[in-house]
Amino acid sequence: MKGKRYTTEDKIRILREADRGERTIMAICQEANISEVTFHRWKKQFGHMEVNEARRLKELERENTELKKMLAEEMLKNRVLSYVCEKG
Repeated sequence: MKGKRYTTEDKIRILREADRGERTIMAICQEANISEVTFHRWKKQFGHMEVNEARRLKELERENTELKKMLAEEMLKNRVLSYVCEKG
């Protein structure tokens, strides 16, 4: 059974809670129902980010995906037009 899916913001909040040092990493992991391996993977991935930076990163990734789709569509159009011109 898969565990809960955490949003990027949730992951960063859990990491910041550990940074405060009030509780051990093990206690934080037990409360969040994640393994310590998962915690350290998140720390490697998001350890230097704040919540607003993570939101901006997600927005940029979404925009980048859209731009890649647009480029692929234009490349396909160019390929079809060059094929039609060769046959004509």
